[in-house]
Amino acid sequence: MRMRKRKGVEELLARHPETVISNPETCKGKWSELFGNDHPIHIEVGSGKGRFITGMAVAHPEINYIGIDIQQSVLSYALDKVLESELPNVRLLLVDGSALTNFFADGEVDRLYLNFSDPWPKTRHEKRRLTYRSFLQTYEEILPPNGEIHFKTDNRGLFEYSLSSFSRYGMVLEQVWLDLHASGFEGNVMTEYEEKFSSRGQVIFRVEARFVSP
Repeated sequence: MRMRKRKGVEELLARHPETVISNPETCKGKWSELFGNDHPIHIEVGSGKGRFITGMAVAHPEINYIGIDIQQSVLSYALDKVLESELPNVRLLLVDGSALTNFFADGEVDRLYLNFSDPWPKTRHEKRRLTYRSFLQTYEEILPPNGEIHFKTDNRGLFEYSLSSFSRYGMVLEQVWLDLHASGFEGNVMTEYEEKFSSRGQVIFRVEARFVSP
């Protein structure tokens, strides 16, 4: 869902090149140098307004986080949260999630998060779903052997599709939650959408899926 363009968004993003990386292609294979440490790197594809990525960064200062979104206005709100909390372990990218191999070297990312992705419910749009096999191929390249994807959604159809897609690709479903908020799962950081949907009584689904090394 596209939101109304925020006034002055280009200028806001441009004023913070230390957080919003304008030339991520040059960082490929060098993200540890950019962060100034060798901590694990976790990325969120479709980070929205940044509640999840910044919440995780606060809870886990020992991990470097990169939030990725293709919408300027949305990413600017994530930037607001990073600046407000003064988080040195977060970077933001205004790029397309289908082109991740342009920005990350093989095995450079330690974990990947997909939260409340667009379900693209029509069959003709299947290839746009972030759990479609072509996306999984991209994720597998930038993740280490046995790397994991952590996926959350309120959309049952997308969840069922994703479980099937992961399985057909040969991934292992490590853990599956059919009602995350009723499960007692500890350490859950909610997204804006998650709070909105769960407050309406909608069930939240979650899965941790792992690639299998040859």
